[in-house]
Amino acid sequence: MIDGIFDLPDLLVALDFYSVLIRLLLALILGGIIGLERGRKHRPAGFRTYMIVSLASALIMMTNEYLFEIHGAGDPARLGAQVVSGIGFLGAGSIMISNLRIKGITTAAGLWAAAGLGLAVGAGFYVGALITGVFLLIVMGLMSRMGVYMYTHSKSMTLSAEFKSMEHFSSFIEEVHKMNYMISDIEIKSSFLGTEYIGVTFGITLPKPYDHEEIIKQLTSINGVKYIEEL
Repeated sequence: MIDGIFDLPDLLVALDFYSVLIRLLLALILGGIIGLERGRKHRPAGFRTYMIVSLASALIMMTNEYLFEIHGAGDPARLGAQVVSGIGFLGAGSIMISNLRIKGITTAAGLWAAAGLGLAVGAGFYVGALITGVFLLIVMGLMSRMGVYMYTHSKSMTLSAEFKSMEHFSSFIEEVHKMNYMISDIEIKSSFLGTEYIGVTFGITLPKPYDHEEIIKQLTSINGVKYIEEL
């Protein structure tokens, strides 16, 4: 038994008023802590969303345990399993595609993890929930900075740009090749073809990792470029 392994007091193990209060409060706190990190970065699902997901998951898990104890039959983890699959609709709602770039994957994964935290707390698995909460903070906080650094210093870039004309875009390609950069996946946006400027999205492969901000400054200085941004 888990309570035997971790020597938990009866107050935390028995399904009574104080145990329910402690579990729901802990689920609320853990979900809120993870949500603060997402909210600080202005992600679609933030502080309150994570708290609600974690709190509701803990309640559902305890409800399952309560029904099992009252009726003495059934699967004590059945409702919890439905939470794991049902959280998908929230995760899908937080994923967006903007300018050919997918955003919200980490937020969706975080919501799924918050549901797991709530289930663990609801089941009385406090040690697992607390350790997982700490690891989640490390992954979503410290490791995200490492991920941003690696992304902005990689050899591949996807860019969106506007040029004054097709002739300027052709000259741009020649200049980029002189810099020993490879251009691929060129897509001219049809919505811009009848206007003064030409909109283009394309990929660039660098000979070695560079700071992407420096590359964008370098490319922006080429004649005929109205603007360039990384997607």
